[in-house]
Amino acid sequence: MNLEHFLKSEAPGWMDVKGLDADIVLSTRIRLARNLDGYRFPLSFTDGEAQQIDDVVTQALMAINDEHKFSHFTIKEMPSLQRQVLVEKHLISPLLAKKEKSASVLISNDETISIMVNEEDHLRIQCLAPGLQLLETYAEASKLDHQLEKHLPYAYNDTFGYLTSCPTNVGTGLRASVMMHLPALTMSKQIKVVTQMLARLGMVVRGIYGEGSENLGNIYQISNQVTLGKSEEEILEDLQNVVVQIIKNERGAREALFKNSRIVLEDRFNRSLGILKYACIMTSEEAAACLSNVRLGVDLGIIKEVPLHVLNECMILIQPGFVQQYAGTTLQASERDMYRAKLLREKLNTNNQKLMGKGEERYDV
Repeated sequence: MNLEHFLKSEAPGWMDVKGLDADIVLSTRIRLARNLDGYRFPLSFTDGEAQQIDDVVTQALMAINDEHKFSHFTIKEMPSLQRQVLVEKHLISPLLAKKEKSASVLISNDETISIMVNEEDHLRIQCLAPGLQLLETYAEASKLDHQLEKHLPYAYNDTFGYLTSCPTNVGTGLRASVMMHLPALTMSKQIKVVTQMLARLGMVVRGIYGEGSENLGNIYQISNQVTLGKSEEEILEDLQNVVVQIIKNERGAREALFKNSRIVLEDRFNRSLGILKYACIMTSEEAAACLSNVRLGVDLGIIKEVPLHVLNECMILIQPGFVQQYAGTTLQASERDMYRAKLLREKLNTNNQKLMGKGEERYDV
């Protein structure tokens, strides 16, 4: 596949709305950090070593008779805007997007698997799935990991396990995370208590793009923090138990809000839908907040005319990289806000074709 295939706004397979508990858990991610024995870590290797690792990993993956087909892309050959779009689709990390030495990504055609080469570690194997599927997604990642290990000399120590650039990843090298939409816990101001509880349990809460990113649209990533001293099964079981409890708490908070403040909620949801359909200027923060309200309205049965898969596409559309990708040029913040509003109107307004036929106002940006 060429790169354009992966730059489209259509929601990828891991955003399928039919996933388990998909009204709250948007996706599951498993990431395995691995390094090759005999090479220095990316923090200190040379350009020549980086290129050797890229070549070795790519050859190993292409030698595997796997059901997935992969496409290989070199990061330094990508324009910065295309890198940003791949970050927004969670196919590469913000750190990999900044790499100038020999770094690359191999992406499966259905966008559920990506292998980042020469990010913080030599390999970052990432598998994504819709809804809550920790065991299933880990099985997929582990299968690919074992296949690659037959061709690659992993850096492994009998005492410490898999060796990684960052000590927090030593051991299993496993980072399991779920992306959750928690509007009711946020609205009822219970999210701080949840965050504190997770910290005590050795879990971490991050924003939509992981470490260092902000919470947008009441979406949080919850993941394990400890990889050493626990088996993969223990890490997954602990996270599964925590997520199931959070789902229960979010459902309880939604029921309480619906019971006690239905009219207020209906007003909030419909106002948000109106803004998305008709606003002419929209920041990414406002768009994310409105989409969160509409999604909760759909989940509660208050809003019926907007399919969830359309909301998933809108979540991708509102990101700065995608807005500029559609515009075909780099835009200033104010220009992005106008173009973002235009894209949302076109996506959500059921009378869009009629309006366009009558000469709906367009912005030259």
